[in-house]
Parts: sequence; C-alpha cells; structure tokens
Amino acid sequence: MTGHTPALLYIHGLNSSALSKKATWLAALMHSLGLQERLRVPELHHHPRQALAQLEQAIEALGRPLLVGSSLGGYYATHLAQRHGLKAVLINPAVNPHQLFDGYLGTQQNLYTGQRWELTLDHIQALAELEVPAPNQPQDIQVWLQTGDQTLDYRRAAAFYAQCKLDIREGGDHSYQGFEARMPELLAIAGFAQTPL
Repeated sequence: MTGHTPALLYIHGLNSSALSKKATWLAALMHSLGLQERLRVPELHHHPRQALAQLEQAIEALGRPLLVGSSLGGYYATHLAQRHGLKAVLINPAVNPHQLFDGYLGTQQNLYTGQRWELTLDHIQALAELEVPAPNQPQDIQVWLQTGDQTLDYRRAAAFYAQCKLDIREGGDHSYQGFEARMPELLAIAGFAQTPL
C-alpha cells in the first residue's frame, strides 16, 4: 500500500484483545464498507517490546495509518505517532503506565482470551523505555476522555495532552461509552472519503 492510502491501526490495551468490543465493532464496520484490508487489529503480546514489534510490522504493512489506541494502547500510539510522525486518536489513554503497577506484579489474566501471564519488573522497565515527552505535533493527536473512567484518572491524560485536541465527556467509563457512534469520525480523521454508514 502507498503511504497516501487511508488506513487504521487499532491498538488495544493491557489484558484486552482484538476480541474487545471496540475492536470488533471497528472491524465489522470496515468489513461492511469493503475496507477490511485497510484495518489492522493485532492481538498484542503482553510484553511491551514484543507488542511494539507487532505494531511496527502493522505500520509497515499499512503505510501511514491513523493510530487508534485505547488505554495502554494509547501509550503505545503516542510513542509510535512521535516516532513515525503519524496521526493518532487516543481513547482514555494511559499516561506513564510504568508508574501505575505498584502491587500488580505477578499473575495476570487476559479478559478476552483467558491467557495467564506474569507481569514482571522487565515489563515495567520496557514500558518506561517507551516514554516520550508531551506530543511535539499536538495538532496530530486527538484525545477522547470520559470522566467516569474507573481505571485511569482522566485528569492525568488531560494534563499530559493539554496542547492536543481534547474531547472530555462527562460520565462514561474506561471502555469509552458511545464509541460505536463515533467510529465514522475515526474514518474521517484517517482520510477515508465520506461513506454512507
């Protein structure tokens, strides 16, 4: 694919999956529009270094996709957007996630696949290595936050991404209520021509 072909790369969060609601809704929409080849939703490895390698492969395959990152996926998307000069939409993104794992080391379980794995200090070190300063091309980053996020304090993201286009909505939750209705916005941001939905 050429670098000018619109595309989307959806990046799920920690202990989430390509089977999550947002991922499956987006995949269904793209399929219904005949655009499934322009979407990648990788099933990410739990270790950040391996997840980043998967995401780099997806970017190479798609050209210059819009990055859509949820939770920890938003942290990955921020890193990749700055590395590659890409646009991103971040949904309730994690900020400095390596600082948030006190008391969480040990066995984890993926909410969708059931896979059990061990969260180690090496995971946290790998996350710290991905840290970047607040976006240096803030016009390319949109941040969708809901104040009812029970997992991450939306105010951390609002402060870190203060120069970006912030969309803060009252209520909701960490999964981002109303995502399905906003998917046409993602396609427009990615550069797809207006399509009847």
